[in-house]
Amino acid sequence: MVCRFKRSFILAYPMWQICEQSQILLFFFGKDDEFMTNWLLKTEPDAFSIDDLEACGARGEPWNGIRNYQARNFLKQMKPEDRVLIYHSSCAVPGIVGEGIVITEPYPDPEALDPESPYHDPKSKADQPRWWVVDVRHEQHWPETVTLKTIKQQPALSDLPLLKQSRLSISPVSDEQWQALERLSKP
Repeated sequence: MVCRFKRSFILAYPMWQICEQSQILLFFFGKDDEFMTNWLLKTEPDAFSIDDLEACGARGEPWNGIRNYQARNFLKQMKPEDRVLIYHSSCAVPGIVGEGIVITEPYPDPEALDPESPYHDPKSKADQPRWWVVDVRHEQHWPETVTLKTIKQQPALSDLPLLKQSRLSISPVSDEQWQALERLSKP
């Protein structure tokens, strides 16, 4: 079964959770039936920060190590030019620190096949990959970090998947949520 929802419906009803649990294929449609193109990507700044991403320059960096099926499914929906919010997690002040852009189509995660990698998965095969990556390029640091505490205080952001599924490392963000978050980043 396929669920097709306009973005405004998804904002009011976080149906991807219901569809995911029911094993229903879900497509997110936005204005003019375009696929949703905004994402939030979590990273631990001690391992890889927005500064590290910026240092990679125009070539960007593979967004690897995703080992959650729901996050993987979101990652496989990404396409070049999708906007991403960079969220620092597992740190003193978790929050959104800036933004980037997806620069490649999803492709199999080569580290899943490498026995020396911490992201190795013996069940992943070259001809049947289980895990995927996209390359992401830094776009800009935000003037101020939008902290998790601040996000939780905003009624307009109460349906943000970051708050509903806090362990998910990749999640969709609507245009309206992006704009609200961006406003909070300005002094």
